[in-house]
Amino acid sequence: MIYVICRSLLRMIYAVLYPLKIVGKENVPKEGGVLLCANHISLLDPMTIGIKLKRQVKYMAKAELFKVPVLGWLIRQLGAFPVKRGGVSKDSIKIALVTLRGGHVMGIFPEGTRNSDSGVAKKGAASFALRSGAAVVPAAIVGNYKLFRRMTVIYGAPIDLSAYEGAGSESFEEVTDVIMGRIHEMMRTGKPTVN
Repeated sequence: MIYVICRSLLRMIYAVLYPLKIVGKENVPKEGGVLLCANHISLLDPMTIGIKLKRQVKYMAKAELFKVPVLGWLIRQLGAFPVKRGGVSKDSIKIALVTLRGGHVMGIFPEGTRNSDSGVAKKGAASFALRSGAAVVPAAIVGNYKLFRRMTVIYGAPIDLSAYEGAGSESFEEVTDVIMGRIHEMMRTGKPTVN
């Protein structure tokens, strides 16, 4: 209920400050586990890729945020779960896999924190994609969050990773490259990718 209320409020705020154009929303499966993989340009990205979807998008968030009064409670209500700085704990991995295998949508930014070179995020996205059995949907955020300027979010077709079925950690980098390749293609063309 809190998620629905917050999403409605954010939709109104975005309609004024950052009007969103949504392309390819039909590519996000209506049920089943979905790993939503997007480029990361701002702290606003988690809200941007989720607020126009009917399904709730869950995220990992820095553990420190959960210690902030009110904010910690709020982000937990919104479906976030903690991950420690500098690495993803076994508990965080387990929660992520349970989330995806339980038929939920989880958002992740494979290139790391706002374009940083984060190996943790890269390995995490690929690992979750290969181990969860969830649909992997690329999403591209196009724009620069200038006030009153339109932002575009493009959702591509789920990526077929069947060629990597049963593959181990040696394939993580290649899988990440496939996912990021789809995202960059949508950023370049402005159109959803297809399989």
